[in-house]
Amino acid sequence: MTTETPRFRLCFLTHVQGRGDDVAQTYRNAQELFVVADELGFDVGWVAQHHVPLGGGGLSSPWTFLAHAAARTERIRLGTAITVLPLEDPVRLAEDVATVDTLSGGRVEIGVGSGANSQEYAAFGKDVARKRELTSEHLDVLRAALAGEEVRTPDFRIQPRPADFTDRIWQGVFSGGGAEYAAAGGSNLLLNRAAYGFDAPTDEVQRPWADAYLAAWDRPGRPRIGLSRFVFPAKDRRTALRHISDDVHRAALRMAKSGAFPQDVDVAEALRRFHSFYGHPDEIVTALRQEKVLPVATDLITQFNPAVPDHEAAVRALELIATEVAPALGWTPAAKRARHLESVPHPAGV
Repeated sequence: MTTETPRFRLCFLTHVQGRGDDVAQTYRNAQELFVVADELGFDVGWVAQHHVPLGGGGLSSPWTFLAHAAARTERIRLGTAITVLPLEDPVRLAEDVATVDTLSGGRVEIGVGSGANSQEYAAFGKDVARKRELTSEHLDVLRAALAGEEVRTPDFRIQPRPADFTDRIWQGVFSGGGAEYAAAGGSNLLLNRAAYGFDAPTDEVQRPWADAYLAAWDRPGRPRIGLSRFVFPAKDRRTALRHISDDVHRAALRMAKSGAFPQDVDVAEALRRFHSFYGHPDEIVTALRQEKVLPVATDLITQFNPAVPDHEAAVRALELIATEVAPALGWTPAAKRARHLESVPHPAGV
């Protein structure tokens, strides 16, 4: 007897932000989101690394954070989307990743990227102009270390001995060429919640990138595409806007200063350019069914950033995503999948 495989894994991503100056409470709330998501059956919880503080927080040390999350959860997988790879020593990073993977029982996913913040690069003594070159160099070392190979000197291998990371390394990309490069290296693909610098809708911009990635994939096994999307369900559209509109508009105005968004962007245009899905769960389901990249995605990564809803609203949004939005799109919570497998009769002696 065969069982149906869900079309995508359901994930959430937090940038670990809060309101006010109590960063410790912000971190505790973010940890609680992992516990809630674990109980709701989310497949993966991701965090984003930011060395320069975001409003109300921001996470500079993701693997320390994920080690704590591993101790508080039982099943949910734990990952970074992304770790800013050029600012890390790849051997030390591999040691941290292998340690969290060991402590969590093999639940780690690692997403890497180059970042773009010149202040962060300066603080770490790195040249932001070399970010792509450094990303490639460090990724080669990281792959070797996580494969248990000798790195940098004879007879040195990281500890603890890593498990198989062949299909657990992801790369964030912002172009079709970047997608092809990720495929050539055997990385899974991470697509951002929005495509900056484009007037066309994000999914129209990113679908060719996903197609280029799939066309370039020439390795055994199924390639994975993680699709990050801003999803905020509430009891109705008005309630959702009350929680997200001001934050999204402020973020869009900041983006306008760098030229990524128009200077006169209003709230409606800001929500469009962040490719936002918000409102009643039924409205979000209808909109996501029109999303052009979702049909080829293997992982739907929901996030609230750039909005910073209060903790109770964030928890409620996660609940609505897991109980109403994702199931309507074909996803089944992991706990239900496990119970279904347990109920499947097995042949005698098996």
